[in-house]
Amino acid sequence: MGLEVVIDDIREKGKREGDRIKKETDAEVGSILMTAQEKAERIKLAAEQDVQKQVEHITNQEASAANLVVKRQLLNTQKELLDQVYSAALSRIAALPEDFHRDTIKTLLSRARAEIPEGIVHCSRRDSELLSRILSSDTSLKGYTKGDPVEIEGGVIIESKDGELQLDYSYRTFLNGVWETGLKDASGILFR
Repeated sequence: MGLEVVIDDIREKGKREGDRIKKETDAEVGSILMTAQEKAERIKLAAEQDVQKQVEHITNQEASAANLVVKRQLLNTQKELLDQVYSAALSRIAALPEDFHRDTIKTLLSRARAEIPEGIVHCSRRDSELLSRILSSDTSLKGYTKGDPVEIEGGVIIESKDGELQLDYSYRTFLNGVWETGLKDASGILFR
């Protein structure tokens, strides 16, 4: 056997070894590339899901903010309407005929006598002369004197002589009481 045969044999073994290493390397490279591709797909999918979640979150926030603005505007409009109804009711009560105001003042003064038997009675400028007539004509009200007119729509404000006690029997006070207790019902009827 000559040296040439040994060299050819070594070359053949080297070539086979090289082919085997190349095959193993190609297989390993393929495996690494496949793993990298799978990892990239998972990262891409996770990123897309994250973007989708963020888009949904932002969309929900914007929708909630828009709903809040609409609700606030609706409530403000409802409040304005209720304020208009309140003012209209107070104006209509104040515009009732003199005999209504006369009877109301008499009734209120009779009620007040239990708490303040003697005192100063204040009323609106409109009812000032009416109050004078009532106080001078009804002897059961002799403990009351007429005070200065006050800025009320109607009714009376009675003050004890020592100034320590005051009863507010003005129309506004009564309407406020009715308004507070009936506001929910009124809103339900008006804004269904």
